[in-house]
Amino acid sequence: MVTLDSLGHRAGARAFVDAELTPYAAEFDAEQRTPPRTLERLAQSGVLGAVVPTTSGGLGCDLRAMSVLHEEVGRACSSVRSLLTVHSMVSWSVLRWAEPDVRDRWLGLLGRGEILASFCLTEPMAGSDAASVAATATRRDDGWVLHGQKRWVTGGQVAGLFLVICRTDRGVSAFLVPRDVPGLCVTPVTGLLGTRASMVAQVDLDGCALPADALVGPDGFALPTVIAGALDIGRLSVASGCVGLLQACLDASLDHSARRRPDGVALSDHQLVRRKIADMATETVAARLLCERAATLKDAGDPEGTTAVFMAKYFASTAAMRAATEAVQIHGASGCSDGSDVARYFRDAKVMEIIEGSSEIQQLVIAAAAYRGRSSS
Repeated sequence: MVTLDSLGHRAGARAFVDAELTPYAAEFDAEQRTPPRTLERLAQSGVLGAVVPTTSGGLGCDLRAMSVLHEEVGRACSSVRSLLTVHSMVSWSVLRWAEPDVRDRWLGLLGRGEILASFCLTEPMAGSDAASVAATATRRDDGWVLHGQKRWVTGGQVAGLFLVICRTDRGVSAFLVPRDVPGLCVTPVTGLLGTRASMVAQVDLDGCALPADALVGPDGFALPTVIAGALDIGRLSVASGCVGLLQACLDASLDHSARRRPDGVALSDHQLVRRKIADMATETVAARLLCERAATLKDAGDPEGTTAVFMAKYFASTAAMRAATEAVQIHGASGCSDGSDVARYFRDAKVMEIIEGSSEIQQLVIAAAAYRGRSSS
């Protein structure tokens, strides 16, 4: 039996994932949804509350343990890992920045998985540039009124709570918006290239009235506080999930190349195939170590932790794309068909190079940090 305590360790996480996710991931992808039974199991196990303290029904993981858990989930299903990512981002924000009464109201529900959460940043024109959001939150005597539109909201189809980034008269701020608030409209988005079961939605806000304590963190200063912290959680989760993707590509390629024997010779005996396997194996270990380093630095409160997270996400996502490309190549035509695991890995890996900051954005941030380090040495 997998227990809450064991889920913080790789063996326990792997056992849970192989029982609850691995056999069904292709089905989730084909149906473009994660079914309620799986969400219930995630809630019952405490997986949804990885970063929530045990006193609130979560696992109480530090970021190293969360990274391991999200890697193992990503090995089976990037869509479910994406749901964990945004739920963790909002849970962390509530834990760190919400007013005490608000934290008490929501954190237990989030930790026990009784409600799912989504992070609403991306917009039609601003993209994921938090400084350029157009959605507005207007003050009134008893609270706030929100207007705007958010796109590509992971988990939005089933979320009961949204952390929405808006512009106020003081700057960029974050707000907790329950799903049942009048004026909030959720429209499913389907037909995505990858992470098809992550139940993405468009969220429209048309005069959503909220109480004053819906504000999370300082008004006008969400960029360096709520958003920065939540995005660090998100990027580390994505990076860890990409390590899982790398491992899945390696495992599938090892298995197929050993079994497939064109002209009586196993694919695994061909030097060019072995070169691909060598690269996959090496990059899997390297990506895992980068995630471990990033999580360790963040847990220690080291200021280098944020750059380390950027590095981990950049390397792991691009390596996952390379591995998925080679996995499809090794599988040949069978890797190009609907229902093929490696075809799903390929589609999901491409998405990983875009979400939580594109590879190009990661490169700019990492390079800027390198130049800062040079000037200070």
